[in-house]
Amino acid sequence: MESPSYSVEEYHMLPDQPGVYRYYNTEGKLIYVGKAKSLKKRVASYFGKNTGINRKTRRMVSEINRIEFTMVNSEFDALLLENTLIKKSQPKYNVLMRDDKTYPYLLVTNEHFPRIYPTRKMIPTKGTYYGPFASVKGMKNVLELIQSLFTIRTCKLDLSPEKINEKKYKVCLEYHIGNCLGPCEGLQEEKTYLNDILQAKNILKGNLSVPKAYFKERMQEEAAAMAFEKAQRYKEKLELLEKYQAKSLVANPNVSSLDIFSIVTDEKLAFVNYLRIKNGALILSKTVELRKKLDEAPSELLETAIIRLREQFRSDAKEILVNIPLDESYEGFQVQLPKIGDKKKLVDLSLKNALYYKKEKSLLAGEAKEKKNRILKKLQADLSLKELPDHIECFDNSNIQGSNPVASMVCFLNGKPANKEYRHYHIKTVEGPNDFASMTEVVGRRYKRLIAEGKPLPKLIVIDGGKGQLSASIIALKELGIYGDIPIIGIAKRLEEIYFPEDSYPIYIDKKSESLRLLQRIRDEAHRFAINFHRDIRSKKALGTQLTEIPGIGDQTAEKLLQHFKSVRKIIEATPDEVAAIIGKDKAEKVLSQINKWYPK
Repeated sequence: MESPSYSVEEYHMLPDQPGVYRYYNTEGKLIYVGKAKSLKKRVASYFGKNTGINRKTRRMVSEINRIEFTMVNSEFDALLLENTLIKKSQPKYNVLMRDDKTYPYLLVTNEHFPRIYPTRKMIPTKGTYYGPFASVKGMKNVLELIQSLFTIRTCKLDLSPEKINEKKYKVCLEYHIGNCLGPCEGLQEEKTYLNDILQAKNILKGNLSVPKAYFKERMQEEAAAMAFEKAQRYKEKLELLEKYQAKSLVANPNVSSLDIFSIVTDEKLAFVNYLRIKNGALILSKTVELRKKLDEAPSELLETAIIRLREQFRSDAKEILVNIPLDESYEGFQVQLPKIGDKKKLVDLSLKNALYYKKEKSLLAGEAKEKKNRILKKLQADLSLKELPDHIECFDNSNIQGSNPVASMVCFLNGKPANKEYRHYHIKTVEGPNDFASMTEVVGRRYKRLIAEGKPLPKLIVIDGGKGQLSASIIALKELGIYGDIPIIGIAKRLEEIYFPEDSYPIYIDKKSESLRLLQRIRDEAHRFAINFHRDIRSKKALGTQLTEIPGIGDQTAEKLLQHFKSVRKIIEATPDEVAAIIGKDKAEKVLSQINKWYPK
């Protein structure tokens, strides 16, 4: 059954019920998902007066063509459905939580004598998964604890009763060093082994009190039976478990299960820290970054993070502590904003983590920006430029023995490649292999167009080549009347000489200089871009020539095939009907027959 759908003009027809609304653009693409206590009132708020609606929201509203909605029983149900739809479709205007990692789990397998091992892939039929763990280190610490306390096998053998009875296996080194009790030779009963697995599962669940009671009971039993060596081993395991718990303890051990969330924000981002407490121990700490799309309120962002992180880390805690008030009541858990006591200290700890993460991100962003500016300032000084060269364009020609001459232009903004501004050029006015004339043509074409479109000119032009190519480029700038307005240099590959207009001798920048490395990177990028374009042109031309050798296939037919399929491989992979749809059935049979002779399968 399809969801109800309305045009923008029909927004007032939505029901006064809780639910989720979805906005689609003219292309039918989902651009926003939202939840509401009242669909009618919430959606109407977008299309009424613009008072209180920010610029980003107005831009989204201008794109809306169609509205769909789904009614639910409560606002909390709407929140859950909203989260599911956002994760599935990742709409353009919804909050993004920057965290694309796959987290490790510990898997307890469904087999005789189960194994416990780390994995990042979840296949439910394989067994029970515990986690995910926010860090590999944390996961390894738990696994090492279990391996220290219990003799869990690490081999991949099929230890079914039939295989063990057939005496197919021999004990390995793990048995001889005491890490395994040899179930493969029937030296350990499965019932005893499963007792260890049961206690290991309790540790993985965070229920440390259960294995502690188990080891204490075993210790007392062995001591009563005068088996003091065995009692000592159980005592050592109990102490190891207590040491692990004390190391993890951050709250009263009587605190059974808690989730703590805190949020800090700036203009564009929000940072949310999540702490999970189990039996007084901190078992998870995770901070995520949320990128604002529509100037969402902190409470809305925190609410989104709570739902997504609890789902991601499979939390079943009934109590959640936060650092800002949330208006809603939730099904399945209770949200508190503590003011004093141990719970307030836990919220402060979470907030401390969030603030630290925000500070680190700001420092990294500042360092990256400072590094870019430092390199550009160094380049400005090395080349004696009047302005910071934050917009650099570089040209290169490519031809082999004069065939298929082409050129490329790459653009770097603030020291980084601006791929959308890259341009390819077919040489139109030059006959034969003439790099100088080709350079004059492409430089002239580039800046004639920028001037005509009123777009900004670069702060520095780099020409891949020596004095000849540089002089050819200057001709184009003079013809456009902009020579002297834009700094222009040539960089020759052999000794990395830098040539300036009207200077007879080049300059040399220190080979270890960051500014020279930037110029080399820009020059190499222009060369790569030109070479790849030239290679594509050559392969297309070669294929076109090859196709026209087939009787009855002319230039126009070959061109049609090239434009549609791009390569011989794609023609071979196409069905006869697909080829016939482009050039007709008779010609398709001729082409496929000949190509199959050239390239037999």
